[in-house]
Order: sequence, then structure tokens, then C-alpha cells
Amino acid sequence: MKYYTMLLSLWLALFISVEPGSCYGNILNIIDTTVIVPLGGNTWCGQCNDKSQLVTKQGIQNWSQDDVEFDTWVRISRPGVIRIGIEAKTDKEGTVQVSAAGTPRKITVKGVEIKTYDAGEFVVKDTGYIRITVAGLQKKGSYFADIVAYHLSGSAINASTAFVKNNEGNFFYWGRRGPSVHLGYPFADSLQAEWFYNEITVPENQDVTGSYFMANGFAEGYFGIQVNSSAERRVLFSVWSPFSTDDPKSIPEDMRIRLLKKGEGVYTGEFGNEGAGGQSYLRYNWKAGITYKFLLHGVPDGKGNTVYSAYFFTPEKNEWVLIASFERPKTNTWLKRFHSFLENFIPDQGNKSREVLFGNQWIRTSAGQWIELTRAVFTYDNTAAKGYRMDFAGGLQGNRFYLRNCGFFNEYTGYRSAFQRSADAKMPEINFNNLP
Repeated sequence: MKYYTMLLSLWLALFISVEPGSCYGNILNIIDTTVIVPLGGNTWCGQCNDKSQLVTKQGIQNWSQDDVEFDTWVRISRPGVIRIGIEAKTDKEGTVQVSAAGTPRKITVKGVEIKTYDAGEFVVKDTGYIRITVAGLQKKGSYFADIVAYHLSGSAINASTAFVKNNEGNFFYWGRRGPSVHLGYPFADSLQAEWFYNEITVPENQDVTGSYFMANGFAEGYFGIQVNSSAERRVLFSVWSPFSTDDPKSIPEDMRIRLLKKGEGVYTGEFGNEGAGGQSYLRYNWKAGITYKFLLHGVPDGKGNTVYSAYFFTPEKNEWVLIASFERPKTNTWLKRFHSFLENFIPDQGNKSREVLFGNQWIRTSAGQWIELTRAVFTYDNTAAKGYRMDFAGGLQGNRFYLRNCGFFNEYTGYRSAFQRSADAKMPEINFNNLP
């Protein structure tokens, strides 16, 4: 019996056609080849007054504000036709406009039960990201519509269609943040690296709020600059505890990061949620288009601990300033696993592209030898690895390495792509005796 049921299902899928419905409210009969794009992990509203209430894990909710549009992004791996259905409800009746590939269509949503309404077919002429936009035209009730998902089918849709599939592992949050991208700077394991020097430039108009441009990453921490808001920017230095947890309060006393000293105006405390440990930051109005220098020191203290110190060069004063010096217990190592990364930490900013340049990387060994690092290897996080977001890139630009993410650009860089820059032979000029 199961055998005949399977044959019948296959026959129905192959030979029964679906009559196209009117785009003014006829319910779309979804076929098996349809992919369902949940709006909760794939949608942004640039003009919404309260974005956290309007784009939720359930999709677009409480949408009463006029003159706003919601953008949903999906990456298509082949050109062709896309048929769009919207899964929606409302309190009375709301008319919305769905636009894709330059074509707008009106849909009227009726009733408090969630139904799938047909928006018709849209022709996509190229591969890459497409934007599906919905705008409110008229409402007879208190809101236009609650929209849960888009149902996509047609010749352009296949298994490679990329979007955030579901919220397992809190991926609506991570997917809206966008992919994090990294550059690793390999060097010989035999070297005892005591210092790591790097230069970073954020190009003009790439200093997007929510960006962390991390210059000097190492096995036990990270050091870079970020944009916290339109009014605040920081130089941030953190060291992870050897105790594995996301809750700093749960770290045993003998495994806590200990502050040894800090620079003037530097805040120090603890951090959690992505590992836990000691954190420090300086509120500093760094500017796009200017190159900044970072210097990291790491040395075993001979007592089973390692001391990490971060220095930032301020062009205005033409001097190195101390961010902080931390002692990491139960650690006996020189600096290792040097890397840089770029991330967005505000989900509502995950639809905006940003880029950063890194140049003139050097290490200084415990014997006082300077060695230039000219090779970088590109990697990315799980959001990219799962294929939920494909807007990530890294490589060589001039004689500097670059990272780019978010904003739904079409090109992407392969995992562990390697890049080689020319040696600048511009050894850092640092008077170590004068460091604070």
C-alpha cells in the first residue's frame, strides 16, 4: 500500500498543474518545490520607528506605521521565474504592495487566520541576491498585515537558494547580524612571538554603526575598534578566561582575568555571552579614512600566567597609549594564532555593507627579531558556513588585505582562500622603553 501511495504522490507532483490565482487575495496552492522564507530572520525596515517591535521572530508584526517598507533578501543561484506567495493575516483588511525584480503587485489580505496569498510571477534575469519589498497601501483595521513568511517557487528556485532557513540555534538573530569574516596570519610555530603589530584603515563611508573592526586577534583575546552608536566609538581590548563559560560570574576566582594596569580614561570590567573574561575600552572618536596602529604584547611571567598588554597609537598626540594590561592565569604561552576579523553586532544593521583594510603586519620575537607577516588566510563563521548568508569577502586590495561583509553584495570568497602581499619592509619604529 505504501508503494502505491508513493507512486500516486509522485504522479500528482509531476502532472497536476496549479491554476494561477489573482493577486488580489486568492489563496495560493503551495506545491512541494516551494521554499518558505521566514521573515523573522531575513527582513529589515529602515524607516520603522520601533524596529524591535515590527520585525520580530514571528516576522512583520503590529505594522500600522505609514510610509515604511520592509526588505527581505534571498540569494538566487539561477535566473528564471519566481512565484511569490505571502503568508499573512490582519484584523480586518489590508492592501499591500509586493515588489521584486522591478515589478510591483498589489495584494489584499483579509481576516485573522493566516493564509498564503498569491503575488504572481516575477522574472529574475541574473543570479545573486534579490530584494523583495512590501509596502502598505491601505488598511481598514488597526494594521496593514502580520506577515510570517514568503513562499517562493518557480524555475529560479532550487536547493541552492540562500536565506536563513529557521531559528534553530537562534539563527534569526545571527542571520540578521550577518556573517563574520576573518583573516589569519600564519607564522612558524618555532617562533616565540612577544609582540604583534598591525595597521588598520576603515575606508570613508564604511564606518557603519554596529561594526567591530578587530586588528590584533590572538589565541586568548582580541583588540580593535568599533562603532557603538552615532555618538560613540571605542578602542576595545578583551582577554578570555581559561574557564569555559558565557557567564563571567561563574568563573572561579583562580581563573579570573586580573587587571594589572590601565590607561587614562579606560573603562575595565568583565564580558560574557561569547565566552567570558576581562574587558577594557577607551571611548575614542577614531575616523574613517585614517590609518591606526595597534601593538599587542604577550609574555609568560614565569609563575604559570601570561600577561597581555594592548597599546594604541593616537595620531593626534603622536604617541602610544596603554589600553590595559591583563594577567591570564593558568596560561604559559607566547603570542600565537594571530588574526583580524570584521563583524556586525547589531542585527538591525545587518543589511548594510562595511569594509576594512589591514596592512604592514609584523611580529617581534622574544629575541628582539622583527619579522614581517605577508600571508593571510580567509575564513568565516557558521552563518556563512551554513549558507544562510553569502555576502562575505576577503582578499588583497593594493598591498593590503581587506575584509567585507553584510549588505547583500553578490560576490563571495571561498573558505581558507590564501592571499600573499608584497613585503613593505617598513619595520615599526617603536621605543619600547617609552611605552606606558
